[in-house]
Amino acid sequence: MSSALTRLAPAPTGAELALEDVRLGHADGTTVLTAAELRIAPGELLAVVGPSGCGKSTLLRTLAGLLPALGGRVTQDGEPIGGPAADRALVFQHDALLPWRTVRANVELPLAIRRVPRAERRRSAAEWLDRVGLAEHARKLPHQLSGGQRQRVQLARALAGRPRAVLMDEPFGALDAHTRAEMQDLLVDILRGTGATVVFVTHDVDEALHLGDRVALLPSGRVLDVPHPRQRDARREPATAELRRRILASL
Repeated sequence: MSSALTRLAPAPTGAELALEDVRLGHADGTTVLTAAELRIAPGELLAVVGPSGCGKSTLLRTLAGLLPALGGRVTQDGEPIGGPAADRALVFQHDALLPWRTVRANVELPLAIRRVPRAERRRSAAEWLDRVGLAEHARKLPHQLSGGQRQRVQLARALAGRPRAVLMDEPFGALDAHTRAEMQDLLVDILRGTGATVVFVTHDVDEALHLGDRVALLPSGRVLDVPHPRQRDARREPATAELRRRILASL
């Protein structure tokens, strides 16, 4: 690991996110989730699973401030979420990189929007590209990278702005099994020490059990503790196997 990493700024405190008697849905008034109650602790990684159409992506967009709740309260640190904010980053399944910008320029983008000085943007982008193993690809365009590499760029871009909450919508869903496992391990490694609160939507139960401190089941809203989060061999443990069975049964 490069010595440049030692210059990373101190980790921010993770945000507390909460839903109180919330009704979630679309702008046309269509409801997808009712009476939602959820509290996500600062620094926690909450995995969210559920069948298609149950409101997983709607939940993320509401927490991001992109979609207002149809009822109830959605808060960050006790204050209502009224719109997007720089300290909440959203990571999509498709990388959403700007094809005309280099890898480095894509990572710099959220900092440029916030008018961070150029030298500081360059330093931060270089550090995060180093962390995701793409330092030598900084001058390339997105089409010159593999799918896994593009997701690494998206992750670097999301974290370069030092968000207090990272909202991830099936970010590894389009990757092959080997690359997906690599990205899961990379995420675990990178999040260590960031202080960020993470809400990670996935349809993969094993991914949820590997990454999550807890797993939220939609549409019921039930939240279950994970016995051994972020340990690959934990799937063989009886407690983890039983939790996996319960989650699959709920789906």
